[in-house]
Amino acid sequence: MPAIVVLVKSVPDTWSEKTLEADYTIDRVNADTVIDEINEYAVEQALRLREAHPESQYRVVALSAGPESAEAALRKAIAMGADDAVHVVDAALAGSDVLGTTWALTNAINTIEDVALVIAGDASSDGASGALPGIVAEYRQVPALTYLREVRLEGDAVVGVREDHRGTWELRAALPAVISVTDKADKPRFANFKGIMAAKKHQITTVDLAGIGVSPEQVGLAHSATVVTGAAQRPPRAAGRTVRGEEAAAEVAQFLADENLL
Repeated sequence: MPAIVVLVKSVPDTWSEKTLEADYTIDRVNADTVIDEINEYAVEQALRLREAHPESQYRVVALSAGPESAEAALRKAIAMGADDAVHVVDAALAGSDVLGTTWALTNAINTIEDVALVIAGDASSDGASGALPGIVAEYRQVPALTYLREVRLEGDAVVGVREDHRGTWELRAALPAVISVTDKADKPRFANFKGIMAAKKHQITTVDLAGIGVSPEQVGLAHSATVVTGAAQRPPRAAGRTVRGEEAAAEVAQFLADENLL
């Protein structure tokens, strides 16, 4: 059966206190972690595609790379309706940048048979780079459709609608492909009691780096291609500027134009 792989990430809870380690990585051990909300949108899209094409017998596989605590995020995906889950767990992954993390995820995807589509959120709430889906597509040498609000399958192609400040755009790519969705996509469903109980009992496939053919020298903080050299507290939000009088409309229009919002 062809697979739809959904990338799932465990992130610090938005409402919990977050701190940095001495090397500027997020302290994940002492943070309350949850499934990244945007990943729930990705899972929802995978489930809808499976439901819309019962003849194709798609199976939805949730995939995560991270510490043991990331298992909870995978079980949330199963509770929503995913058929299976794969968890890459290895101490050598700690501190990996987006390139190292994506390399591990890509090699894990390669262990899953007949992958037709990989679905991710547009950007994680803790990293917010938005680069991972495109890098997965590059590593796998398949097309990528990113920042989609709508997704559908038509034969051997995936079709998506992207919305930006200039309007909406319909994009198409042949399968296999990689896509990312935004929070304007279909709202995630709530897991029902049956799904929650099934998720508790489900046997998640756990693999280490050796199991997916990745060397420790290809991942981890010490081998990252990018390095954070400093961090500072975000400054308080500045007060807005009020414009009045006959020139107000022109000033507002110019501001919007300067910000590329027209």
